[in-house]
Amino acid sequence: MIWHCGPHRFDLSSRARPLVMGILNVTPDSFSDGGLYIGIERACDHARLLIAQGADIIDIGGESTRPGSEEVSLDEELARVVPVVQVLAGEGLIVSIDTRHAEVARACVEAGAAIINDVSGFRDPSMVAVCASAISEPGCVVMHMLGEPRHMQDEPHYNDVVAEVSAYLLAQAGVLELAGVARERICIDPGPGFGKTYEHNRTLLRATPELAALGYPLMAAFSRKGFIGQLTGVPIAAERVAGSVAVAAWAASRGASVLRVHDVAPTVEALKVLEAL
Repeated sequence: MIWHCGPHRFDLSSRARPLVMGILNVTPDSFSDGGLYIGIERACDHARLLIAQGADIIDIGGESTRPGSEEVSLDEELARVVPVVQVLAGEGLIVSIDTRHAEVARACVEAGAAIINDVSGFRDPSMVAVCASAISEPGCVVMHMLGEPRHMQDEPHYNDVVAEVSAYLLAQAGVLELAGVARERICIDPGPGFGKTYEHNRTLLRATPELAALGYPLMAAFSRKGFIGQLTGVPIAAERVAGSVAVAAWAASRGASVLRVHDVAPTVEALKVLEAL
């Protein structure tokens, strides 16, 4: 299986381990690390550290999409992310932009981002158009989210969460393909924590092999989320490292192609153990 992201071409079938996407939130209010990496120098230093620890990709986000979060202005999001993308892409790092706004995605692709990670799953035709028209052919991460961040955790309901999430992901991937985005540019993410209860998240995690069989690279993005806290009894997000690593390793062993994580070093160590065994 191939994932084509701009000038980068990942042969996921021949890799010994999944790709590791290190999270870089340049926000004051993200659920786990808000405020830690504000400012270009601080953000870029952390990105370089994640790369040194073994990250393959840096995923930059300028708007918190935690449950109950408020939308920020486009000007604010652009000011937070574009300078960081420019510096890191200019240094040759593989950069992903975590945004649900077409204007931000376009500006970041022009600044050198190789991947667009859209938590709203490319519902916006303008976002689809950015991907389809970009000469650089960025990779696309299609995520499932029930509703919008502000209200997504207000009693989410599914009759069959795996079937419904799978159908949505396939449909949105199909929208991208119909617009001219090559299939090998598309990655899917079931969106744990985005309009899901604890049981929904657990069911989706256990369905990793089924989701990985849908025909696209599969992202596992459970790092430090409330689901991990409920599993482990750890209330503070930044302290959910061990649980996050365990879930990432479990997903990797069952077909996940990309692991989106805060804690790169321990995740990479766990993957080395899996590879050796």
